[in-house]
Amino acid sequence: MHARRHEGSILSVFHAVTSALARAARRLIAPGFTLALAACTWYHGEPLGRQQTLMSPEALGRVRIDPSTMPLPALAAHRFDPSDGLDIEEVAMLAVADNPDLKLARDDLGIARAQAFSAGLLPDPQLSVASDYPGAAGYSRAFTYGLSMDVMAIITRGANKRSEQANVTKIDLGLLWQEWQVVAQAKQLFLKARLSDEILPLLRKQLDIAKARYESAAAAERSRAVTEDISTASLIAYTDARKQYGDAEREAEQTHHDLNALLGLAPDIRLRLTGDDDSVPVSDTQIDTALADLSKRRPDLLALQAGYEAQEQKYRAAILNQFPSLSVGFVRARDTSEIYTSGFQINLSLPIFNRNRGNVAIEQATRQRLHDEYQIRLNQAYADAAHLRADTAILTQALERADAALPGAERAADDAERAYDARDLVLGAYSDALSAALTKRIEVARLRESLAEQRIALQTVLGSAIPDTFSNHEHIIDTHAK
Repeated sequence: MHARRHEGSILSVFHAVTSALARAARRLIAPGFTLALAACTWYHGEPLGRQQTLMSPEALGRVRIDPSTMPLPALAAHRFDPSDGLDIEEVAMLAVADNPDLKLARDDLGIARAQAFSAGLLPDPQLSVASDYPGAAGYSRAFTYGLSMDVMAIITRGANKRSEQANVTKIDLGLLWQEWQVVAQAKQLFLKARLSDEILPLLRKQLDIAKARYESAAAAERSRAVTEDISTASLIAYTDARKQYGDAEREAEQTHHDLNALLGLAPDIRLRLTGDDDSVPVSDTQIDTALADLSKRRPDLLALQAGYEAQEQKYRAAILNQFPSLSVGFVRARDTSEIYTSGFQINLSLPIFNRNRGNVAIEQATRQRLHDEYQIRLNQAYADAAHLRADTAILTQALERADAALPGAERAADDAERAYDARDLVLGAYSDALSAALTKRIEVARLRESLAEQRIALQTVLGSAIPDTFSNHEHIIDTHAK
């Protein structure tokens, strides 16, 4: 008897709760719908442009760059002022601020952050309303109100949210690595442009000498003072000098195009480049120290670690989704004879055939691929560092030899010029000595530029100091260690 009274009291409380939910649902349907509409985001069109928006010379003079936004300490400590020309650091800063590919990468970061925001949202409850109208007189309208929630969406929310947050970290670090690459490209193109400014006058002078020698030899051949083979040799040297100068002109134009494209500048802009390169030798001790903790320095390696962590969470979510999909809710109903009922509903999938085994296998295989990709990238980083170290040593030795030989070649050219002016030396010998000195100067200039490029590449491969903004991402490494 006591048990029956207890059961009756429980049922009465349950009926009262469901009745209150039904009344609340009826009262809140219209206001809730209105509120939901007010909270919605409305569509706003954004038409595509019809004209190019590359930076014009006037716009370049108005550019202002905040050094604190730069991805490397050296750039963050440099002042950007295009009024007196651009040095190598300012070119790198402009590349970071206006590079077209970096703009797209930042858009990708915005998409990843939106996806992380979406993954953290709770699922909306489901409200169902049904109404039946009797076809015979004497009966009332029947209705059913239901309120349910997807339980599995709540269970997997944590793993999905952590996965998307790790994905944001991955893309953010990937953006930092891409910025480093753009900085290196901008500096290397700066060096190429300065090299063109240096060697084009030398090649032009070499061309003029070769032309004068050929014209002299051709005139001498016409007067039968020299044989045809001497004139032919002069023509070959003149043709070769003309080709070298033409190739250098095309290379300079290509460098100008590549630099403007990297900086997002209009093609008609000719930058006034100032200063020297900022590359400094990297000692073996610095290289060994950097390689020891390369996995904590290189943004691309940190990004791959974050991507691996994101995939770990996706794998966990796939395993959780093996369990039956479950949603629960409350129901309040009235039939046509005006009998009210209250109860609950459970929707449960039966894990008989699918059991999410396919998704588990996909996520597991994807995790293995990311594991291999990280290890391959790490191995490649060590191999690149070793190659650049060896190549830098070779270039250093070659530059030392060329530097040592340059003074002798220039002295020989000076002596030949004085002897030629004193009519103690023929034009052919004088042009040979002058051409040899110019060739050696061009060789030294090219070796210095190549060595500076290699140093910049080596500094990029070894990684620099990770800004404080990314210091909290090192928890990813600790997570993997556990």
